[in-house]
Amino acid sequence: MLDHLIKGATVVDGTGAPSYPADLGIRDGRIAIIATPGTVTEPARTYEDAQGLVLAPGFVDPHTHYDAQLFWDPYATPSLNHGVTTVAGGNCGFTLAPLHPDRPEDADYTRRMMSKVEGMSLVALEEGAPWNWHSFGDYLDALDGRIAVNAGFMVGHCALRRYVMGADAVGGQPTPEQMTQMLRLFHDAMDAGAWGLSTTQSATHSDGDGQPVASRHARPEELLALSRAVADHEGTQIEAIVAGCLDQFSDDEIELLVEMSAAAGRPLNWNVLTIDAAVPERVPRQLAAGERARKAGGRIVALTMPILTPMNMSLGTFCALNLIPGWGEILGLPIPERIARLRNAEVRAEMLRRATSKEAGVFRRLTNFERYVIGDTYSPANDGLTGRVVRDIAVERGQDAFHCLVEICAHDDLRTVLWPMPTDNDPDSWALRQETWQHEDVLLGGSDAGAHLDRMCGAPYTTRFLGDCLRGRRLVGLERAVQMLTDDPARLFGLRDRGRIAEGYHADLVLFDPQRIDAGPATLVHDLPGDSPRLDSRALGVVSVRVNGVETIRDDAVTGAVPGTVLRSGRDTRTVSTR
Repeated sequence: MLDHLIKGATVVDGTGAPSYPADLGIRDGRIAIIATPGTVTEPARTYEDAQGLVLAPGFVDPHTHYDAQLFWDPYATPSLNHGVTTVAGGNCGFTLAPLHPDRPEDADYTRRMMSKVEGMSLVALEEGAPWNWHSFGDYLDALDGRIAVNAGFMVGHCALRRYVMGADAVGGQPTPEQMTQMLRLFHDAMDAGAWGLSTTQSATHSDGDGQPVASRHARPEELLALSRAVADHEGTQIEAIVAGCLDQFSDDEIELLVEMSAAAGRPLNWNVLTIDAAVPERVPRQLAAGERARKAGGRIVALTMPILTPMNMSLGTFCALNLIPGWGEILGLPIPERIARLRNAEVRAEMLRRATSKEAGVFRRLTNFERYVIGDTYSPANDGLTGRVVRDIAVERGQDAFHCLVEICAHDDLRTVLWPMPTDNDPDSWALRQETWQHEDVLLGGSDAGAHLDRMCGAPYTTRFLGDCLRGRRLVGLERAVQMLTDDPARLFGLRDRGRIAEGYHADLVLFDPQRIDAGPATLVHDLPGDSPRLDSRALGVVSVRVNGVETIRDDAVTGAVPGTVLRSGRDTRTVSTR
């Protein structure tokens, strides 16, 4: 007997092949039968009529930071609501494990680092996760059997260094004995199911003390030693971040990434390729890394987002503005002193000069303050400004845009929420995206879901992209769009029997209305532990989401079921060789 029968759906199977009508039966968490509508004779415990609806494989998000959130939110919302049934975590060199059993203070260091570098609520981290693990295997075991999504995790370089070197991980170099211990620890993590290595060399990544995170101190020989260790384990790979990910790679960065991938004989992915027609030289420069890697026996894949992710800013709390050269020193001051400095015309002039300089790189996108929209305000002096464009307010007041913005924020003691309007929403940029998505070294993803919780909301990229493909710009057909969200990332990660609708595959499925599929606007909610805020977005047109055959979402509401699997390398992933 079938557990469930979906009747008369339009199946888009994830391979890019034309869609077709079919009945689909599920048994024991797998797709048991796909047949012409009306021809299934085997009885089913439950069934539903899916006429007019599209049935697709569950979406695979290749870059998330759900490592902590899954403990208090096993549904990985809002990603699961938007059809994501498999998430890759442990990215950017940051994981919650391993933790040294003799140094309980390491957990506090990790929480403060994650709060700073990934924008997670410190209160939620402290109250929402048990922090009762030591090894990486312990961490995976703590999640096993209690999550609603499938989740696989890289092991973070920062955690490996901290475990072996303690406080010396920041600023120090491992001794030969410590390097041996780090490699042993790394092998143990992969034996337990870690997907491989994640690391960062990015200048934007600092810990809770404001110091460069541990992996930024690693020299190439350390990174290559860890990369070679990846080669010893089935179903593993590398994720790496360098400073040039934000704009354009240097020659040394390309060489490092190429050597790491070649040493491992595994794909290396990086996040995130920003596509902007105003900077036409960026895409070919970034994709040159993949071309070099193929010649050296490696593979380098760029993640890129197919939507413009809603992202807010603030002069009062840490955000991307702090990462503009010269701005961090001002925006890190105590609030009264910060306001005084920002009101100084000479200080503002120097900040603007630095913000528009070449060294600001991709952050130059944030400097068109005329296009900012005022969000939530907190002072009577700012009544009526929410939703208004700074340019219009500045004209009324006879001020330049940045001065006007500063004065608005100062009235709110810098609590004002600011929404920058994207500068790359023009036809030429979308045409460049369409072209770039066709490249063999480009993969859709990079949501950062689970991180930067009150600043951005990348999780809904799946439904928003499909809505755009079906009823908006139509840059990609439905079958190819589904393939880009399912089979493409599944193949990169070597997922076993996932990413497609085929008999015998795991029944990770999304049933949606093609006339309505989309994502609602990002709204601020307070539903994290400690009543901490985050941005959320409703899924529109998603009728049902199933993970391993069990329904987890019905009409944008969680069902309470937790059928997800902690995906372990080797068992749940196969090796994707570059040779």
